Amino acid sequence: MTSFPQLAKLFRTQYIANRAPPPISYDLFDIKQHQGDSLKEFLHRFEAQVVRLNLKDERMMVHAFRKGIVPGPFSESLIRNHPKTFADIRRRAMAHIAAEGEVNEKCTCVVPTRPRASGRPQPLRVYEETTEKKTPAKQ
Repeated sequence: MTSFPQLAKLFRTQYIANRAPPPISYDLFDIKQHQGDSLKEFLHRFEAQVVRLNLKDERMMVHAFRKGIVPGPFSESLIRNHPKTFADIRRRAMAHIAAEGEVNEKCTCVVPTRPRASGRPQPLRVYEETTEKKTPAKQ
């Protein structure tokens, strides 16, 4: 090696295979909501990939989002009312996330419970006497 450009050329040829391939628009279909992922986490990962790919095709984004989401109440709402744009999906998802947050807040509040009514009589304690008259056993 006699010069820096020669070193740079050798370096590029040696390590070009290790470079990640450039993203393509169909990589959006690889984003999946995994079991246990919240809608918010999935939406953030999906949006990050849209930004990375610099996509403009709304129909592709809507289709990829619907393919990647786990079946549940939100995906059922997307099936019933087909969104036209990704902005519509995002608006509906944010409303769904907010509603889920309120429900979770209510569920986590500690509410005193009423004692259960007992359907069977409690056993007598040693020091208590019965008020019922015992009938003598027949011989």
